[in-house]
Amino acid sequence: MDILLTEEQKMIKDLCRQIAREKIQPVAAEYDEKEEFPWPIVKILAESDICGIYIPEEYGGMGGGVFELAIATEELSWGCGGIALAFAATGLGAFPIILFGNDEQKKKYLPKIAKGTMAAFCITEAEAGSDAGSIKTQAVKDGDHYILNGTKQWITNGGEADIYTVIAMTDKSKGARGATAFMVEKGTKGLDFGKKEKKLGIRGSATREVVLTDCRVPKENVLSREGMGFIVAMKTFDYSRPGVAAQAVGIAQRALDEAVSYAHQRKQFGRLISSFQGLQFMLADMAIQVEAARAVVYRAAKVVDSGDKSMAKISAIAKTFASDVAMKVTTDAVQVLGGYGYMREYPVEKLMRDAKITQIYEGTNQIQRSIIAASLIKELKKK
Repeated sequence: MDILLTEEQKMIKDLCRQIAREKIQPVAAEYDEKEEFPWPIVKILAESDICGIYIPEEYGGMGGGVFELAIATEELSWGCGGIALAFAATGLGAFPIILFGNDEQKKKYLPKIAKGTMAAFCITEAEAGSDAGSIKTQAVKDGDHYILNGTKQWITNGGEADIYTVIAMTDKSKGARGATAFMVEKGTKGLDFGKKEKKLGIRGSATREVVLTDCRVPKENVLSREGMGFIVAMKTFDYSRPGVAAQAVGIAQRALDEAVSYAHQRKQFGRLISSFQGLQFMLADMAIQVEAARAVVYRAAKVVDSGDKSMAKISAIAKTFASDVAMKVTTDAVQVLGGYGYMREYPVEKLMRDAKITQIYEGTNQIQRSIIAASLIKELKKK
């Protein structure tokens, strides 16, 4: 797939691959076990200018887009899906500003993100996951400020990030059209953090509650305008889902690499197990799926960067296909290693645990299929 990349994109890919192999892979199991946030790795990414690859040049970045973000996320996720998430989830928090922020807001926040400041996106609540229109967090206008009250759940980078994009209801009577997007800075009075979740996988990533109690946010921190929150959220997901898909591809590629390496070392019945046709076919199917997923991710990222109106559909396709592939390939990798695959001293059990979340967050794959089907029906009506 490297033939599809420019020289600059190849440099990004090579640099992230080097960081993944030399800095992330050696410590992945430790961060998984201790469930700590990988600040030393974040510092390395910042010093390598990786944090700004998708930020426009006029705001301190490298001027890339979703495609560059996907390339970097795949390579970093090969090292560890959880550690790479500190970088990728910051993209999720930054895209609302990139897409809907005014020039003043962009100048204030994007250069910081390009230099390594973490960001987070806050929409999910205890009773509002896939049904984003049911959020209960409220924002009440009070002169030149809004007063925010509510609790966001399962927020990636929660507590670690300095910049939070928060979706809150300014007019509950309008349903989804009554939501507004706000930028809230860490340290703002009334912004606090709840429990840190203990998770099945991606344990090197922080997932926390974000609690807003009479949190005063200046009106200048509204993204776009009042009532645009749901549109901000949905458009952000169109841009961020190829990143989740890329994370899934990176995890799947690592699982395939581990399985092939093990199969060429392990002997049974006096022969390397890589010589058994049944296992060869299994590895071949894994390789086919990984390569196909990568192709879909590349296409989706290109479509999103082009601004094409079909981006919601292809973005959902990439996220769904790549995450399903990651779950299948990592499970097969555990099977290839047999009993060893089930043990923590080998990396494939962690890869399987990390892969599962890619089928769930930023919209479950069932929701993605609904998006895809709705797009197909809409396209048919236009013919």
